Amino acid sequence: MLLRRSGWRPVSAPTGHAGADRSLLRRRFGRAAAGYGEAAVVQREVASRLLDGLERLPAEPSVIVDAGAGPGETAGRLRRRFGKAQVLALDLALPMLRLARRQGGFWRPLPAVCADIGALPLVDASVDLLYSNLALHWLDDIDAVLAGFQRVLRPDGLLLLACFGPQTLIELRQAWAAADDRPHVHEFPDMAALGDALMARGFRDPVLDRDLFTLSHDNLDGLLADLRRQGMANARRDRHRGLAGKVAWQRMRAFHHEHFQADDGQCLSTLEVIYVHALAPAIGQPRRSGSGEVATIPVSAIRRRRK
Repeated sequence: MLLRRSGWRPVSAPTGHAGADRSLLRRRFGRAAAGYGEAAVVQREVASRLLDGLERLPAEPSVIVDAGAGPGETAGRLRRRFGKAQVLALDLALPMLRLARRQGGFWRPLPAVCADIGALPLVDASVDLLYSNLALHWLDDIDAVLAGFQRVLRPDGLLLLACFGPQTLIELRQAWAAADDRPHVHEFPDMAALGDALMARGFRDPVLDRDLFTLSHDNLDGLLADLRRQGMANARRDRHRGLAGKVAWQRMRAFHHEHFQADDGQCLSTLEVIYVHALAPAIGQPRRSGSGEVATIPVSAIRRRRK
């Protein structure tokens, strides 16, 4: 059985860090499910580039998990590619998973679990390939999430991960900063912090890369509507709960129009994507901890010394 029935707890935010409201994200991605496939152009391109890392698989996988599967398009691709593998779609939003199940067809629906990737309800060392496309950045404590990924991956299992980086929506962030001092855009991890976290958890041979996508919309309203269709509107826990106010909106729009409008009148926005390919620690491989290096060895590998 792949699912773990007890003993797991959700990841909590570090003190002082303003993360995402998980309940709000669940509702927003649930509402976005019906039109997500049409709106998620960048997500689909990132998925194709991320899957290039499959060449690092040491062997044919038996168990594959798509953590943050959305409507399950990539999970379906992985099932078709590895026909003998058990493929599980996992997502926070139940409406997304209803779509994901259809990726397996009428006679063999894709297995799906509604859960948070910050608290994977999976058995230890049970997964050969853990794939997660543009979901990690919605969680607060990335080190704790990676610890969960390490826990469920088998030794030498492959992690394929993509997340947004700090340049994502930098234009919108700067425009709002010129309008008021309230938080309107999420914070995203940088490549160095992500690399350090991977090394601290003992992941081997990590390969990190990045892309910058420049998107254009007819106007600012088109950009904001596109973000809502993808469930990416502001869900920060420290967000202002009321309306932004007419004056702040006008200031933000004016700044954005002045600084981030192309010559042809298009509204520009940046998405920074960080890609990660890494192997899970081998049995007995030391990993860094606060007190030095720790090596994990299964009891079955310990032999009794004979006198």
